[in-house]
Amino acid sequence: MSVLDLLAGVDWRPIGLTLRVAVAATGLSVVIGSLLGYALSTFHFPGRRWAMAAVMLPLVLPPTVLGYYLLVLIGRRGPIGELWMAVFGGPLVFTTNAAIIAASVSAIPIVARQLAAAFASTDSEVLEAARIDGAGAARLFLSVYLPLMRPALGAATTIAFARCVGDFGATLMVAGSIPGETQTASIAIYELMNAGRDGEAFVLVLIVSMISLAVLAFAGGPEFKRPPR
Repeated sequence: MSVLDLLAGVDWRPIGLTLRVAVAATGLSVVIGSLLGYALSTFHFPGRRWAMAAVMLPLVLPPTVLGYYLLVLIGRRGPIGELWMAVFGGPLVFTTNAAIIAASVSAIPIVARQLAAAFASTDSEVLEAARIDGAGAARLFLSVYLPLMRPALGAATTIAFARCVGDFGATLMVAGSIPGETQTASIAIYELMNAGRDGEAFVLVLIVSMISLAVLAFAGGPEFKRPPR
């Protein structure tokens, strides 16, 4: 089989779906992760260490355990799942939205951890000057913190996107493998390998690897610049 024949036989829908899911999941993880990072670095309360550990937990849990928790929450009998059905009239699991949620849960800790460190390192004199000028919590967050967070936010966003592109276990458990709807590239690769279609799997592996490599190179670009003499 020639390369052209191999490319012609590949189902490209998982790549497009993966990119759409990753973009939506990254946006969700950046919003939630930014708020969590801000709260954990700014507010001091009893159990703060445990709260930070809970935010980081999805990074270390086995995908099946994380998927189980998500099923408990967004399944047909879960609190979020029941609310979703009441509002939209259909289940949340085994939909594209479930894939977005699963991918974002895996990426939220990355954003929260990186931005928490950036928030904590913000110059206290700048913050105090803004407070003297009458800035409240919302204005302080939008007008002072976020502009100073741009480098950290950019890096966190790109790394979170790369993480969302590669999500597999939790996504498979809550979204399944419906071609064109929930079958992302990582799930398609798994099924192609099980079916003995190694050539098609290799093409998807190569594309996902190139996407992830490009994203990571973009995120780490400034760190590899030649230092000034």
